[in-house]
Amino acid sequence: MGTILLVLSACSNDSKKDSSSSTKLLTTAQIKDNIGSKTVKTRQNGQKSRTQDYQQIVEEGNYSLDDPYTKVNPYKTSPLSALVIFSTDQDAKVSYTVHGKDSDVDITNSVKGDSSMIHQVPIVGLYADKTNDVTINVTYDDGTTASKDIKLKTGSLPKYVKDAKVTVKNTDKSQMEVGNNKLTLLDRTTKEPFAIDANGDVRWYSTLYSQHTVEELSNGHILLLTKKDVNAPVYNDLIETDYLGRVYKEYSFKNKTKSSDSANDNKATETTVIHHDILELPNHDLLATVSDGSEYKEDVMVQLSHKTGKIVKVIDLKKLLPKSFYKDFKKGSDGKNDWFHQNSLEYNEKEHSLLISGRDQDMIMKIDYRTNKIIWIYSGKKKSSWPKKYQDKILTPTKGTTITGGQHALTLLSEDDNDPDSEDILLYDNNYDVTNGDKKTSGKYSQAVQYHVDTKNMTIDQTWAYGKKLGKKNFTYIIGNAQRLDNGNTLINFGFKDQGKDSNVIEVTQDGKQVFNSTIKNSASKAYVYRAYRMSFYNDDYQFSVIDDDE
Repeated sequence: MGTILLVLSACSNDSKKDSSSSTKLLTTAQIKDNIGSKTVKTRQNGQKSRTQDYQQIVEEGNYSLDDPYTKVNPYKTSPLSALVIFSTDQDAKVSYTVHGKDSDVDITNSVKGDSSMIHQVPIVGLYADKTNDVTINVTYDDGTTASKDIKLKTGSLPKYVKDAKVTVKNTDKSQMEVGNNKLTLLDRTTKEPFAIDANGDVRWYSTLYSQHTVEELSNGHILLLTKKDVNAPVYNDLIETDYLGRVYKEYSFKNKTKSSDSANDNKATETTVIHHDILELPNHDLLATVSDGSEYKEDVMVQLSHKTGKIVKVIDLKKLLPKSFYKDFKKGSDGKNDWFHQNSLEYNEKEHSLLISGRDQDMIMKIDYRTNKIIWIYSGKKKSSWPKKYQDKILTPTKGTTITGGQHALTLLSEDDNDPDSEDILLYDNNYDVTNGDKKTSGKYSQAVQYHVDTKNMTIDQTWAYGKKLGKKNFTYIIGNAQRLDNGNTLINFGFKDQGKDSNVIEVTQDGKQVFNSTIKNSASKAYVYRAYRMSFYNDDYQFSVIDDDE
């Protein structure tokens, strides 16, 4: 699935020429030192006494199905969740249903793990400011069943969630991809992330402010880029948490960057290190888009060890692409050179390759993650204008294939044909000419686009798109994403609609029929929806236990 300081000024940096940028690049050692990443246990330690209290309740076993222990917001950061603990006199498995306003927005989950006599039930999907009706279902190993109806009272929504007024239209729940427990997660540029059901009602949120990053991990946990407190200037706390708010791991960053003002060259200022995107690699390490602490920003990737948080690999895009790209690009108002503005990461485990997107070059590209060598590039920049050593990497578009402009959220679709010379990709094309976009159509519409790439013939062919008919009213010059859903529908986030006054999230079928259309008002400065995901709350790999791993 797809994190920052001064993102807006960076996104609007459209000038191309500036001879003031230097070409002296940092070494890998310097980048590692500037970022200074490591794992810490600040938040875990802060939650330890709470976890130990729940552990004691489990061990004492004094609660039964008829009289279970219940705790709403068990870790104080997820107010629409709850923890239910009870014991049974024989081994059993447990499921639950949070009853929705309509039956087709019920949230039903099965508790993962083996049959047991001790049950720790993580409840998600409650409504705010309501006494929620929840049914706990128990299936004993002998085939008999039992159930218990409980009530869970929640508080009201916080200001920046409540003020993000949600309206829904064109809903056809029979054709939506919702399953038994799926919600639309609204990952905002700032403020609290939250999730809505098919009716537009908020069914989950975190009290932690996040910036750009809410990513699901293979174990069902989520990565959240947050900060020390809501008044902190930067987002430099990357945490592995869950939908109940328990923290399992935390990464911190030195976040030092030297001023690009020659009068203040020895001053170090605090900045957000991770921006726009992060993913989990097959070995559980993390790959993140970062700024390296130099006069350049948002053009470096680092692999973080999931064990230590230390950097084990650095990819500096300035060392892969022509020097003229960054040397001649104008600095932004913050004094930084945002020549590439990487906003997307996608890893292909089968090929060990990486798909990336550079907004400020209107470019998508694929590289070999083992060698860092470029496999292909797609850009509106004419092939003949590239240095010769790059020209055999440039894809040629077929007739009718659009040129991307300021694009976001490049993802790899499933490769059912097992053809190593082809792949299908999906992205959100803002259609905004920053440096190499389509000047004729720039600003007229934005769209989700699917492409087929043929690396044998080095061509790229547009095979599906949605958004052009919506016209200028859905044009967004920054942010946005597209997600291909399990049923073949596509969820599209026009995140900066009407200059950021609202975000528009639309689910469409393959033939372009809208089955969900939600508008989310911008509740505060920069609180628009950066990305929208349809996600399970929670997935089949998530298993909750209050037993502390350190004990």
